[in-house]
Amino acid sequence: MAMAVTSLYPLTAGPISTNYAAYSQSSCPVSLALRSSLFRCRIPGSFSAKKLRLPRPESAPSMKRLKAVSASASHHSFDVVVVGAGIIGLSIARQFLLESDLSIAVVDRAVPCSGATGAGQGYLWMAHKTPGSDTWELAVRSRKLWETLANSLNDQGLNPLDILGWMNTGSLVVGSSSEDTIKLQERVNQLMEAGVRAEFLSSRELEQKEPALFVQEESGAAFLPGDCQLDAHKAVAYIEKVNREFISQGRYGEFYNNPVMSLLRAYDKGEVEAVQTLKCTLHCKKAIVIAAGCWSGCLMNDLFCESDISVDIPVKPRKGHLLVLGNFDSVQLNHGLMEFGYMNHQNLLSNPTSSVMNGQELSVSMTATMDSMGNLVLGSSRQIAGYNTEVDETIIDFIWKRAADFFPKLRETSISKLRKSRKVRVGLRPYMPDGRPAIAPVPGSNVFLAAGHEGSGLSLALGTAEMVVDMVLGKPLQEHGDACKIERQKQPFVLPGKRISY
Repeated sequence: MAMAVTSLYPLTAGPISTNYAAYSQSSCPVSLALRSSLFRCRIPGSFSAKKLRLPRPESAPSMKRLKAVSASASHHSFDVVVVGAGIIGLSIARQFLLESDLSIAVVDRAVPCSGATGAGQGYLWMAHKTPGSDTWELAVRSRKLWETLANSLNDQGLNPLDILGWMNTGSLVVGSSSEDTIKLQERVNQLMEAGVRAEFLSSRELEQKEPALFVQEESGAAFLPGDCQLDAHKAVAYIEKVNREFISQGRYGEFYNNPVMSLLRAYDKGEVEAVQTLKCTLHCKKAIVIAAGCWSGCLMNDLFCESDISVDIPVKPRKGHLLVLGNFDSVQLNHGLMEFGYMNHQNLLSNPTSSVMNGQELSVSMTATMDSMGNLVLGSSRQIAGYNTEVDETIIDFIWKRAADFFPKLRETSISKLRKSRKVRVGLRPYMPDGRPAIAPVPGSNVFLAAGHEGSGLSLALGTAEMVVDMVLGKPLQEHGDACKIERQKQPFVLPGKRISY
């Protein structure tokens, strides 16, 4: 079968190859300059692309070509190929393996937990979710699935704390002003009406719950005793272990440290039939799922740039810092905490702790948890800074000072003295402008998208996996299926011949 390739690399002169070569009448019309650090996709200045039809190989003897796939490159065949080995991609693979008889490959330029998944705080909280919002049902469903998983481990005689880092800590959303506390009381009522166990704490009750917290007379908090947290690294390791149990059946394969280079399309059907990586060709019989976090937009744009479909996914990176302190006894917490302003993160500059630094919007809100290892984890920042993952000491100082506003004991220690014992997590959250992840099929193809969860990837992972698998298998979606479709009623995606909105 004749096939075409949509590729990420520029065309170079050379003889025609019969081994999955790519042909084009000109260089790719999309302006691409930078490469992402995850999938080697170039980061475009904009997501617009011209429509370009590829000629059949036999009609292109004088065309330039891409570097041909090495004749020694291995070929593997699976029903579904998942691009991205974060918590979303691995959970999707697990769901396919448990709920179908399909074979699954997971491919990633790096390794699991090297992106946003491994840099997060690990909470599975409903406290900052809003009943009736577009993602509420998805959050409720995902929470139920995580609890079911933790309970099943208990039933097997396993400790969820050891396996997942599962901790039923409860959560506190803390308000420091009378205005905050009024809004928190309203939120508690909303959550209770939605069936979530929640209560409002007065300043005196809050002080009893968290003695280390600075509490003023006008302070208050929303308390959700059922909120949990887990260790992302442990959770991912467990999911990988489950997935690998299917290797012996020939149903699962991992291709890590193996960047995706291109998609191979069939001319007669136009569907993607294989994923070309740096080291091998992964043939897919049924579907491809792109779950590449903040790289998903530029990756899909590049992969489809020479096809009849041009998709503009406006997901972009939102950089975040977390400060991790081990053997730090000055502050001990009984629950997970976040300040009320954290919930306004969708619009960075609406947050009272927001500012503009070096021309970039920056928001720092207090979040504080104790992880399963006893470390104090403080956050968090949100910053539009491209794909830069370097530690910014100025932001660490902001996080420390903001945390000290809530925990006065921190003022007794200089952050500079902790530099040798501390750890800093930096991740790029996949941010969508409207705050909703895109979980949907790409029209006119056998490609599916699961991206844009921003800071909720861990908490929404299992529900997202269920949605994607139901889509691919043609099953009716759960109630949470409509909110995350690509077809939304705002700015349009770029799609020749069709109009798709998000």
